Amino acid sequence: MSKRWVLDTETKGTGAQMVPLDKAHGGADPRAPIVVREPTDPPPKPPAAREPRRFKVVDVMTRQTLAEDVDLRGAVDVLEPLRSVVDVNVYTWDVGRDDWVQLSQGDRGRLWDLRGRA
Repeated sequence: MSKRWVLDTETKGTGAQMVPLDKAHGGADPRAPIVVREPTDPPPKPPAAREPRRFKVVDVMTRQTLAEDVDLRGAVDVLEPLRSVVDVNVYTWDVGRDDWVQLSQGDRGRLWDLRGRA
């Protein structure tokens, strides 16, 4: 069985210390109440509703925006006629930063692989 520990503040000028519950008063009034609260779990947070991702596709050579604020299907449709994944930069909207964040090469490749699927 585990021991219950409490913070004993009856020390004289040296500060409080943790002691087992049965030795908490150390000779002081043993009838003084000791309150031990059971730990409670915090209430569960509801999952945040996630919005669909928004994409921006920019041509690398001309820096022309090919599509902005489109969903996944729209981004894949823009990639259809292109000859290589390295011809474009693809960004996704980050709500926390309130800015466009460029996708990594791996994520861009996964998006590229969705081309041709209906």
